[in-house]
Amino acid sequence: MSKEKNGKEIVCTMISGRTLEQAKEMHSGKNSKSYSEAVGKVYVSPLLLNELGLAEGEKIVLKSSFGRAEARAYVDPGLPHFVVFIPMGPVANLLVGYETEGTGMPSFKGVQVEVCGAC
Repeated sequence: MSKEKNGKEIVCTMISGRTLEQAKEMHSGKNSKSYSEAVGKVYVSPLLLNELGLAEGEKIVLKSSFGRAEARAYVDPGLPHFVVFIPMGPVANLLVGYETEGTGMPSFKGVQVEVCGAC
């Protein structure tokens, strides 16, 4: 079981976008296992993964003022320490609000989330 370092939640900024893996697997259908796996990931810095006491591929919990989501954590060494990247899709949708501010689409960038290994 994953353990949470010091029992704390770490506040991070979530950004979301499309990934190449997601685009490739979209052709299998959005109900396919391969697509679900492609969008069920959260990319974090190696430092954040270590701070959470997690290994790559373990479940990570994210909470925002809009909802809660779980996904598998993967390292992206290019991400800043307190930034997490989530492919646009079901996981990200659970963490963003419904307000579109006239654009027709909610903001998937700059959402504050609390991140932990098992909270």
